[in-house]
Amino acid sequence: MSIAERLVLRRQRHLKWRALDRLELVLMMLCGVLCFGFSLSVTADIVTRTIGHPWLWLQEVTSTLFIYAIFIGAAVATRRNDHLYLTAIGEAMHGRARLLVEVLTRLIVLGVALCLIRYGYLNFLRGFGSFRLPSGTPIASLYIVIPLAGVLIALFTVEQLVNGIVHGFDHPEPPSDDDNAIPPLIQGAGQGTAS
Repeated sequence: MSIAERLVLRRQRHLKWRALDRLELVLMMLCGVLCFGFSLSVTADIVTRTIGHPWLWLQEVTSTLFIYAIFIGAAVATRRNDHLYLTAIGEAMHGRARLLVEVLTRLIVLGVALCLIRYGYLNFLRGFGSFRLPSGTPIASLYIVIPLAGVLIALFTVEQLVNGIVHGFDHPEPPSDDDNAIPPLIQGAGQGTAS
């Protein structure tokens, strides 16, 4: 199995459109790059301060990478049902009760996504009046990721809503590849000896 196939989860395939798998892959790789860049910039900031020659622009880079990683990560986690989703409640139910809880949960997430789009865009527009130091870059460069994440979260939530209503939310999960990696129990373990 290639790394690309491992980055796109096969879990809950009935809630996903194959057309968005490539987007999930790109977002996962982008999150990896952002997290690596964040770690690298924090390390460089510490080293340059320790040697007495701090690079002040590194703080701007660090905060930008951190904020972008948070919002892009929230978007991709929505598609993977790893974030902004109350899995334990929905998975404990079956039938109409599960359908109701799953739809209600996703409608709440959709409402949050719409707020991210609207208010994130307003903050982005206001951000052109404030500037980051020392570069003088408009703070809007930080805020642009908020409505973008809102659009992605809304897209992935609609994807799950449509597929869940059409195909149902309650599907047994196929065994994962990790299940095959677990060694079988040792023969005879836990059995008492007959006297």
